[in-house]
Amino acid sequence: MLTEQRYELILELLKQKKSITVSEAKELLHTSESTVRRDITALHNAGKLVKVFGGAVAAENTFTPQEPTVAQKIAVNKEEKRLIARYAASLIETDDFVYLDAGTTTGYMLDCLIGKKATFVTNAVAHAQKLAAYGIKVFLVGGELKSSTEAVVGNQAMEVLYQYHFTKGFFGTNGITKKAGFTTPDANEALIKKTALGQCRKGYILSDASKFDHVSSVTFAALHDAVILTNRRPEGYQDCDNIIEIKNRS
Repeated sequence: MLTEQRYELILELLKQKKSITVSEAKELLHTSESTVRRDITALHNAGKLVKVFGGAVAAENTFTPQEPTVAQKIAVNKEEKRLIARYAASLIETDDFVYLDAGTTTGYMLDCLIGKKATFVTNAVAHAQKLAAYGIKVFLVGGELKSSTEAVVGNQAMEVLYQYHFTKGFFGTNGITKKAGFTTPDANEALIKKTALGQCRKGYILSDASKFDHVSSVTFAALHDAVILTNRRPEGYQDCDNIIEIKNRS
């Protein structure tokens, strides 16, 4: 098959599905993974698609390859995040064993947890400090500290998480799409999110509506692996029964 024919088939598949994996393209084209990766790279350089970890997404989808710092994110959509955080905190009960992911929206939950008798585990140093200051029992996962998100990552953190069994877990995300699911720019942080979510009886993704139809480099969970708490259900997601749209009652 000629190179231009492969390009056309890849772009047609992306037009239909919005995102593809290298394996999917390999089966369609009946060629090697290395050839598919070269084709995706060439189309990415030509602006025809966006190359991501393990595949590609359509160019019209917003792609976020880098992780903003906590300082950059803290003031973005603040009221929406607070609305979501208050609702999330209300779901926590006395006997819960809770995983609390690093992030600004989960961070807004902290002031709503005063007086809670649940036990928490977190990979966020700042979250752990604040919970401890409130007299709430908290365990901080050990490992490598990532400066931009102030999250603990790495193999040591993953090994600890495999020992826990959470009743509920609350997570942040950088992007949500039907095909790519929940995504984040950093592979190490994605592994921590994936591991912790897998140890939860019930998992919640806290996301303001701006995160929908954004794709970051690494998927850490499929769209229906967790309940999405958001301030507004975007168009195109009306058929998703795992979205809770939170209204401001103030």
